[in-house]
Amino acid sequence: MKKLLLILLCLPLIGFGQSLYNPQQLYDNPGGFFDEDSFRSIHLDFYNPNYHAYLVNAWFYNPDERIPAILTLNGTVYDSVGVRYKGNSTFCLPNDDLNPKVPYNIDFNYFIDSQKVLGYKKMKLANAWMDPTYVKQIVSSNIYRNYLPSGESNLIKLYVQGNYLGLYINDESINKQFIKKHFDEKSGPLFKCDNIDRFCDTANAPSAYPPSLIYLGEDSSLYYNSYDMKSDNGWGELVNLITTLNYNFSQIDSVLNVDRTLWAFAVNQVLLNLDCYNTYYIHNYYLYQTKDGLFQMIPWDLDNTFSGAIMGFDYFNQSNIYEYDPYHDGSPNSPGERPLAEKLFNDPLYRKQYTAHMRTIINESLDTAVIRNQINQLQALAHNAADNDQWKGFTMAQYYSNVESAIWTSWGFGGIMSTIDARKQYLLSHPEISQVPPLISNVSVNNNLVEANVFNSSSVDLMITSSQYNSKFQSFAMNDDGINGDLTPNDGIYSIQLPFVGNTNVKFYIR
Repeated sequence: MKKLLLILLCLPLIGFGQSLYNPQQLYDNPGGFFDEDSFRSIHLDFYNPNYHAYLVNAWFYNPDERIPAILTLNGTVYDSVGVRYKGNSTFCLPNDDLNPKVPYNIDFNYFIDSQKVLGYKKMKLANAWMDPTYVKQIVSSNIYRNYLPSGESNLIKLYVQGNYLGLYINDESINKQFIKKHFDEKSGPLFKCDNIDRFCDTANAPSAYPPSLIYLGEDSSLYYNSYDMKSDNGWGELVNLITTLNYNFSQIDSVLNVDRTLWAFAVNQVLLNLDCYNTYYIHNYYLYQTKDGLFQMIPWDLDNTFSGAIMGFDYFNQSNIYEYDPYHDGSPNSPGERPLAEKLFNDPLYRKQYTAHMRTIINESLDTAVIRNQINQLQALAHNAADNDQWKGFTMAQYYSNVESAIWTSWGFGGIMSTIDARKQYLLSHPEISQVPPLISNVSVNNNLVEANVFNSSSVDLMITSSQYNSKFQSFAMNDDGINGDLTPNDGIYSIQLPFVGNTNVKFYIR
């Protein structure tokens, strides 16, 4: 099992500084754009009085088109922000019912260069059409962000043309600004992994393979309808990733941050996010290639966590949804459907890493008391806004009850707490996950010698890197043989001399 302590070192030093990697330091401070305690109102006033009909038509026939509107936030007026409707099922379902509460994509600097709102260039407003509680996106994103770069979210009230349209979720855009924040660069290839299929008017809609990373050929145009490139270039790099995955898997760690992908897959499964690559629907993720040549997986659109709105689909029933196979890779019913999951889970080492990650998430992030308290605060903050939302798809009774238990309308909507309890019970009883993992403790660094107490493991490795991206870790065997710096053989204390010398910033963990 991986020891979840990422230790930062600068060599050489007499006494080595140690600190926990804290991804939360990257996120908004109190009062920031995504601060969960800041409950703001956004006012949009379109120049075009027929804006709704215009934007609906654009969604079907020219989805990238935006029209200008005046945005007002906290008394500050921002002229000519670019607005379009976004979403797929969350657009189609309300729109088919002539309900105006559809998702919004707002680009602050589309018409006016460099215009920002509270430091951000773009705002994406989700309508919570699949979430009676309004908080599944926020609660789950807080958990994802403990383990890999993920977007932030908070609640917001939206007024359009002076009228209250409803309670929305403000979701951070995965764009160059996000990439710069997390990777300190922004020029690499970036892909939104969603195909051009649409939920409504399917008879007149285009269709394509899902973004499953299956190999379609060397011609990059074969992938245009399955992946949405958000950078200026990168098709060659994506095709190389797909080719390596399918035909040269032994080199996958030269083109993909495998461990980060395993973390994404692990959170997907523990939180029963059925709307992503390694569960039910293959989509809702981004890929960004950092300067070290590795693609980084970034999760997106988390409103279908905690079994979401997919609970009532024919594939599932109430008794088996919580027992969704955590090692699901599409086989045997659909072999080759999800080559990334299939190949990673069939590799013994990667499978163990993935299993260890699931254990870690269960142990660290599924405290129902903590989660319930967070939900109570969010729902209390937004109670009046939800109550006054005449366009919401659910009742106020369901707003609260779906926190604790599933609700059934024409669809099934998984309860947050009921999903956590049942999913946790199932995973902890799974024959692989329930195995007793190695116990790693008392990690120390003295005079270039790393030592750790390790119980219940036949081999121990020091995983170390000098990469600024926390990737490309190299493996070095640690010893308990009384030589090579180890003091006493077979005492459970494993040691190794650090393999890096000079003024090198390194990070390591014990595996």
